[in-house]
Amino acid sequence: MAGSILLSRLLGMLRDTAMTASFGVTLQTDAYTKAIAIPDMLFMLVAGGGLSSAFIPVFSELLHTKREREAWKFFSVVTTVSAIAVTVLMAVAWVLAPWIAHLMSRDAVDLSGRNIGAEIQPYVLEMGRILLPAQFAFLIGSILLGTLYSRRQFLAPGLAPNVYNVGIIAGAVIGGLSPLGIAGMPWGGLIGAMIGNLVLPIFFMGRAGSEFVPSLDLKAEGVKKFFKLLAPVIFGFSLPSVVQIITIYYGGQYPVGVNTVLRLGNTLMQAPSGIFGQSLALAAFPVLTQFFATGRMDLYRDQITRTLRTVIYLGLPASALMFALAPEIVHLLYAYGKASNDTDLGQLVAALRAYSFSVFAWCLQPVLMRGFFSVHKTFLPVAMSTGLTALFIILCEVSVRSGLSYLSIVWATNLAAVLLVIVLYVGLERSVGNLDRRGLFSTLGKSLLASVAMGAVAYGLALLARQVGLSQFRLAEFFVFLFVSTVACWIYYFVTRALKMPETSYFDRAMAKLNRKRQPNG
Repeated sequence: MAGSILLSRLLGMLRDTAMTASFGVTLQTDAYTKAIAIPDMLFMLVAGGGLSSAFIPVFSELLHTKREREAWKFFSVVTTVSAIAVTVLMAVAWVLAPWIAHLMSRDAVDLSGRNIGAEIQPYVLEMGRILLPAQFAFLIGSILLGTLYSRRQFLAPGLAPNVYNVGIIAGAVIGGLSPLGIAGMPWGGLIGAMIGNLVLPIFFMGRAGSEFVPSLDLKAEGVKKFFKLLAPVIFGFSLPSVVQIITIYYGGQYPVGVNTVLRLGNTLMQAPSGIFGQSLALAAFPVLTQFFATGRMDLYRDQITRTLRTVIYLGLPASALMFALAPEIVHLLYAYGKASNDTDLGQLVAALRAYSFSVFAWCLQPVLMRGFFSVHKTFLPVAMSTGLTALFIILCEVSVRSGLSYLSIVWATNLAAVLLVIVLYVGLERSVGNLDRRGLFSTLGKSLLASVAMGAVAYGLALLARQVGLSQFRLAEFFVFLFVSTVACWIYYFVTRALKMPETSYFDRAMAKLNRKRQPNG
């Protein structure tokens, strides 16, 4: 899962590279950012957060307690009801699309302060409608993929987001070279969503053995519990689900390009969250649900504690590297074609460095949320997250009304993310019993110390390379980035090993296994 999500995040960055190279940081890219906001929010609220988090615990409980026939009946009912519901939602969204596009565009201004809402609105409306059918694929696909997660089959779930990103990249390249223009990106995304989230899961489910008979039998076992778990997620406003759309709304009140800068910075910041946080959360989720279903809460607490410690160990150095190497990351990813403006890139570097301070919090959130969901509790975490979302909105409103820089929105995001982790942790302990606080704080403190050391070395080496002019040559800059990153990671490893952190044992075992494979008789 870590490997597949790493590939997904890399493709996501390449997607943004293709967009900025083809269209720059312009009114059109701002329109694309606004157009995908509503579909992405629907996906995160329902498909990404709610359905899978409510479906997997119930399906796993039935499957792992020798009730396979009931499990597939439950799957059939949920799929049928969800397909009808998402079709109705898509129809409503299509009708309301002009109003939504107007709401998202009305405050847009250019560099001179002139309102350009009327100019950007047609782009938002067109691309938003193109992307709407993709939500059917995402929503139904999340149920199909949930059956594979429950059976610990991770290949199709790993491929799905990658196929989606490849579709958008192809759309950006084709659109940049044809009259299709930036509309090529949503068309590519639609095709990628259909293939990755419907065609592939159906293929893998067929190979693994599955049963589906359309049914509206709401009295089937598990269905009532599923909707009880799902309701809080749908009607709550979870911070991870809506942070992007809130950022886009308030970012739209700054000059053209700021929305694109904020989205690109947020995407880069979320990369470690996906690679470390999401992957470990998704991998641990079926195990946690099985421990809960079989009443082994001692194993449950041990598993989630070790997962949280591992995420902290990996998330903090990622934050340090992102801050230290922000100029190199931005230049290597986005300084192509029409996106070579130093001012735009400078804004993105500043946004990325500000976002980097909350990387570890975004990495921890999915693990803590899955901790709640695995014990069939969704109301409490969503209620907490909704409260932090309200605080985030207040902070953004104050920032904009006070005339503060666009970076104030980033810092509002950081504060809300850190506070959410704290309240989620406290709430989870009250729900499942005390976790290993001493071990968690030990990992946090030692990882922070080692991250500061590696960050300082990386910052110094990168600054030296820029001063001698190596950043003027793209290939040289790339090798400098690899060298500095490698040196920094080794420093982090040796410092944490000197501090006798148990998390280093994962790396030690991986290296030992690799060395055995290299031996002729291994």
